[in-house]
Amino acid sequence: MRQHMKTLICVVAAMSCSPAAWAAQSLGVYQHGTVVRMRMGECLATRRGFMASMSGVQGQMVADACPEYTLVSDKVVYVIVGGSSNQFIPLADVIDFRLRKSEVVVRLDDAKHESKFGIKEMILRGEWDLMQKHIIDRLHDSPRSVEGVLTIQGHD
Repeated sequence: MRQHMKTLICVVAAMSCSPAAWAAQSLGVYQHGTVVRMRMGECLATRRGFMASMSGVQGQMVADACPEYTLVSDKVVYVIVGGSSNQFIPLADVIDFRLRKSEVVVRLDDAKHESKFGIKEMILRGEWDLMQKHIIDRLHDSPRSVEGVLTIQGHD
C-alpha cells in the first residue's frame, strides 16, 4: 500500500512538472470569439503598483488614440481596448482569447506572442443580441418615419 502511494505521488509530481501540464496551467483555457467592430477611442488609464493604487490619483491619460474592439463570444460580448495605437486585430476572424486578471489576452495566428487588452465593458450575449435586434428594428423604421415627416412638412 505504501509503495502504491509513493508511485501515485511520483506520477502526480511528474505530470505537474511536465512542460505540457505547466503550459496548460499557465496559459489558461482559450475561448473563441469574433471581432465584429473596431474604432479608435481613448486609451484606458493605467495605474500600476501599490503606491499608485493607494494614492487615489488617476493614472496619466494617454493622448494617443487606442483601438477599441467588440469581441463576441458564445456567452459574453466584450468591449476591449488596446494599450497602444498599434495593437490591431483583424475583423471578422475567429480569434483565440483568454481572460487573465482584468484583461483579455489574445493570441493571433501570425503572432508568436499574446497581446493584452483592457476590458472596457462586458455584456451577456443574449442581452447584446436583443440590443442589436432593437437597433436594426429602429433603423428599418427610421426611413418610413423620415419619409412621413418630409412628406408632411412638404405640404405646408
